Amino acid sequence: MSFLTSRSRAARQGFGKPVPRKEDARLVAGQGRYSDDFNQPGQAQAQFVRSPHAHARILGIDFAAALTVSGVVAVLTGKDAATDGLRPIPHRPVPTNPNEFPLGGRDGSSIFIAPHPVLATDIARFVGEPVAMVIAETAAAAADGAERVVVDYEPLLSVTATRDAAEDGAPVLWAEGGSNVCVDSVAGDARAADAAFARAAHVVRLDTWVPRITGVPMEPRAALGVHDEATGRYTLYAGSGGVVRHKGDLAEILGVPETAVRVVAQDVGGNFGTRNSFYPEFALVAWAARRLRRPVKWTCTRREAFLTDYQARDLVSGMELALDAEGGFLAIRGVNTSNVGAHAVTFVPLNKGRELSTSVYRVPAAAVRGRAVLSNTSPLGAYRSAGRPQVMYVMERLIDLAARRHGFDRVELRRRNLVPPAAMPYTNPFGIVYDSGEYATAQDRAVALADWAGFEARRLEARGRGRYRGIGIANYIEIATGAPRERAQITVRPEGMVDVVIGTLSSGQGHETSFAQLIVEWLGVEHGQVRLITGDTDLVPVGGGSHSGRSMRLGGVVMAKASDQIVEKGRSIAAWLLEAAAADIEFAERRFTVKGTDRAVDLFAVAAAALRADAPAPLSGPLEAACDETVSTPSFPYGCAVCEVEVDPDTGEVEIVRYTSVDDVGRAINPMIVHGQTHGGIAQGVGQALWELCDYDAGTGQLRSATFMDYALPRADMLPAFTTEISEVPSTTNALGLRGGGEGGATPAPAAVVNAVVDALAHLGVEHIEMPVTPARVWEAIRAAAERST
Repeated sequence: MSFLTSRSRAARQGFGKPVPRKEDARLVAGQGRYSDDFNQPGQAQAQFVRSPHAHARILGIDFAAALTVSGVVAVLTGKDAATDGLRPIPHRPVPTNPNEFPLGGRDGSSIFIAPHPVLATDIARFVGEPVAMVIAETAAAAADGAERVVVDYEPLLSVTATRDAAEDGAPVLWAEGGSNVCVDSVAGDARAADAAFARAAHVVRLDTWVPRITGVPMEPRAALGVHDEATGRYTLYAGSGGVVRHKGDLAEILGVPETAVRVVAQDVGGNFGTRNSFYPEFALVAWAARRLRRPVKWTCTRREAFLTDYQARDLVSGMELALDAEGGFLAIRGVNTSNVGAHAVTFVPLNKGRELSTSVYRVPAAAVRGRAVLSNTSPLGAYRSAGRPQVMYVMERLIDLAARRHGFDRVELRRRNLVPPAAMPYTNPFGIVYDSGEYATAQDRAVALADWAGFEARRLEARGRGRYRGIGIANYIEIATGAPRERAQITVRPEGMVDVVIGTLSSGQGHETSFAQLIVEWLGVEHGQVRLITGDTDLVPVGGGSHSGRSMRLGGVVMAKASDQIVEKGRSIAAWLLEAAAADIEFAERRFTVKGTDRAVDLFAVAAAALRADAPAPLSGPLEAACDETVSTPSFPYGCAVCEVEVDPDTGEVEIVRYTSVDDVGRAINPMIVHGQTHGGIAQGVGQALWELCDYDAGTGQLRSATFMDYALPRADMLPAFTTEISEVPSTTNALGLRGGGEGGATPAPAAVVNAVVDALAHLGVEHIEMPVTPARVWEAIRAAAERST
């Protein structure tokens, strides 16, 4: 029986152990190798001249003074890039998964994909966009040279706000697009939704903006480019979500075959999606290395990262929910507008969010218009749980509004509308098929863990201290898809090691530990005998990288099938060694045994025997196997979060005092790692709800939150100890039952937090506060409520 079909056997052998992360010993000892740790002899250093304007025509670039700076060896511009034939970055922003709603143009209109040149040549379209590259012997000399470059700009009108960018008469970023609206499409059945609203007893509406934030990974981007004149081959050292994708992108930009490109990444200090797409600097260091005939390196400053890292969220939503007299959900309808920035990196947040707009609830009809607009801001990326926190936030706020306005209990209103297990597989009104799930069980468990029943006593106690206490709840669902192709190659080494080559890439998720756990269970080896090999396209020919909850879900399947092949080949070799029929050989706990006897041979001895000169021809050679599969079918993680807050009415300060989350990941290979992922996700979601904001000045397009003095990140002392629990209802979309566990913490958090804050102030008549729910906004809401009551 194969490992994929032997779930009960795998469970008995110990899947689900909280094994400590083995990579941590190396990382905490300073033995990691991040992007800035790569160096080459004779390397030069690069700095970039970046546009100080949000929108400006480039009339000329004078770099004569820069070349007089000691150590400066070259200045390259967009004209040089064009002369050498560098192409725009091939982001491919339109989702292609056949199991998702297609992102087509409304009424047959086409989608406009705004190109992304590696250096702006005629027009700069956001503050921080690179317009020239200065290369010197040292980073300091390159920075001095960059300050001497004089760019003649003609400032143009700019637009940064999502609503404004969509308006007629807004400054247009790309004339060839005709307007800033680059996607306009409708999902669902508008006629059915309108009919449901016509017969509804209750209708609630929410118009809101889920603001723009950025990922702020611990490690800023860095890149080292090398060109081998003898072979014509380029090597790029740069951390990312997946080296295989970057290899293809770099080859296309440079106009060379993929065989002429190698991309290497080892440790990656944080990602959350901000590193998954290609960046201009990655191509520029490789190109400059060829032109200068020496390696070229660039390391991003934190201010550059704030300005130019692909940002996230930024959705304007106007949605309505229709209910019958008993509180049954009838339909939703509305418009979501995604601000994708100056260049089209991805439309995934718009599409993935919209197709899950009904969340885990039975909503018979829906119609959601989805628009994407261009603006003079950094491009939008697919940040953790791309698109889903926005729509979950809107749905959960609508439910709370309906409950408060029309007399329903918030928990019971949700529970009565949850999709029941008996309805699985369930097709939502956008045609997305949820495979399995016990949504009510997850909500009930979260409510119990959070002691919802005892909350009113805690509210009264807080009121006695002069504080307003509130509680909020939010359910969520994810869609885990991602690049569908993954490959694993497993090699059993006679010296006692098992090498696993796979196309995913960790940025802190504990792959070295959890992936090894699978091999330990399937092959019976020790944890320390498994060596994970990733992050080098010379070793990893295929792979989709880490995003969209795909790493363990797809990696586990291909590793299982490759492990099956190892066992089958090993059984034949063992039969030759033991002079028995292959059918009489059984495998367990690293040993091949002749059934009914004590005659056996170890897995590593089998690997050594296969390399002997007298090994039978069909069996000779390394004991290795590979599996390369394309799996487009998604899985659907889900769960429920409950947040409890206290508000100081004198200052508006919000304190999170309790936070509870129940998340279904299908199967948890390493629960400790899953809990860690959940905790990190909660911190990100709470950060969005209360503090984080990419604050662009509407008049100038300047980013006013481009330092840690201005961009407020959550800190450990700002958060309580979380109560998290893992639910394991196996997914039916893959043989291992995995759903994915890296994004759930972030998805319901904004809704749970804002629902809690509004609940704390509901007795004053406050119905809604926009994110981030800063003390100033809370204070203003309290004062406005007081004025209304007088």
